[in-house]
Formats: sequence, structure tokens, C-alpha cells
Amino acid sequence: MKAFSAANGPRLFLDETSVLDIGGCFIGDTDLSPGRAIPDDGDPRIDHSLEGFLFTCGPDHIRHPEPIEGRGDGKAYPLHGSFSSHPAEILFWDAQGEDAECHARIPVTMATGEPALLERHWRIDGGTGEVSLLDRVTNTGTKPFAPVHMYHMNIGAWLFDEHVRLAGRMLEGGGFPWTFGKEPGGVFCVPARQENEQWAEIALGPVAAIGGLTLKVKFRTDTLPHLQVWRNQKAPAHVLGIEPVSHRGASRYELAEKGELGLLKPGKSIEYGLRFSFV
Repeated sequence: MKAFSAANGPRLFLDETSVLDIGGCFIGDTDLSPGRAIPDDGDPRIDHSLEGFLFTCGPDHIRHPEPIEGRGDGKAYPLHGSFSSHPAEILFWDAQGEDAECHARIPVTMATGEPALLERHWRIDGGTGEVSLLDRVTNTGTKPFAPVHMYHMNIGAWLFDEHVRLAGRMLEGGGFPWTFGKEPGGVFCVPARQENEQWAEIALGPVAAIGGLTLKVKFRTDTLPHLQVWRNQKAPAHVLGIEPVSHRGASRYELAEKGELGLLKPGKSIEYGLRFSFV
């Protein structure tokens, strides 16, 4: 893990072994990442990624395994896609001044054997403490593929008390307690864009364990038009995830049948954007 921080904002640890996702996310001495308080889905790549504060699903799949289209050998897209465990090549790194910034490229081999390229740009504004992420995915192969993308932002829910709430215009009633749904957890996925918003925002807090701060997450709605939120308090899991996502919670077959998957042609790119801060 490589430490990444600015004059203000969280202290992050970026995982060079896995697409430069975020492992630890510290406010003061408190790490918000869930660590081992996660479910084990049987995939060691994802087990490693889930331990961190943010990991990225895609570019070929975003949820649980499903069969690869057009194949008769039964091979499936892996859990949460192919990104995890691909090492990052850091092209630029500057975390010495007030701000912090880095650029990386990550060549990815997808489940079909075809290649793709993730170009990743992290930045922390030293004045506001806001963290921003810009991702560009390019089809570097010879065949079109359906681009899908999800950010898992996982927080150790043992840090929460009864005062912590989720708030956002896309949520029913504008928000509700973090212990939504039935015990020991659940998941929902809703359209994120309200009216003509280019960026959607969801907040989680206040979190007394980090001085009453609230986590605010913003994400681009043109390529991440849905928000999924997940929590799991079935021991040993104790985690809540905020998950901006490219597609609603449906099977690949249903999405393709309804023309919602789309295709990224060889040489073409698609961009995703995420920002977060503690206020």
C-alpha cells in the first residue's frame, strides 16, 4: 500500500497490486475500511478488495458470476468482474505540497481473454480535503464488449451509532437510518439522477467515532446513473457499502434483452467520476 494524503482530507493507502484502489482510509487515527468484517464469497481477489475502503468492479461484470454470452463451456464472468488483482503502473505521483495527485495505467485482461485499459487519476484538494477520482476505460481489444462499472465504498459499520443516517435526493423520503431493511442486512438499487443533475450526492453521518463528520459522496450520473447501497451485519461481517453503479440490479440477460447493456467498440473509451469528502 502506498500512502496518499494532502494538507486536508483523509489519509489514504492506495493498493498498487489491485488497480490502485483504496485500502485504508484514515480520519486521524481511525481507519474507516471494514478490514476482515466482510463476508467471504469464495473469491480471494474480492476477499482482498472488500477489506479496503474502495474497490472497483468491471470492466466486464459488476455483480455475482453469470455465464459469458455465446460460450458453451460454462465459463462465467467472475464475481464483480476482472479489475481486482491487476497491478497498477504509476505514471505520476506528487503528494509533497498542499494538494496530492497521481496518475496510473492498468492493463486488464477480461474474462473473455480480451484486453482493456484503465487510466486512473486520483487527486486530493488540500484546501477542501475533497478526494476526486477520474477513470477512463478503453477497449484495447479487437471485439466490442459491454462496459459495466461499480465503485464499492465499504465502511466498517461498528463505527456507527443510532444517529447515523443515509441522506440523498434519490432516497425514499430523502433519507433514513443506516440500519435500513431487515436484519442482518440487505441491498437496494435506485436511479440516482434527479431532474438534470450531472452529479448525484449521497451522505452518510454524522459519525461520532470520527468527530461527528459526515461522509459525502458525489458521482457522475451520465455513466453511473444508479446507486446501490448494501449492508451486512451477519457475523463476522459488519459493513455498509455505498455503490455508484452503471446499471440497475438485473441479470445481464435482462439488461441485454432490454437494450440497456450497450457496447464499447475497439479503440473507444468511457469515463466515470467519483468525489468524496468528510465534512
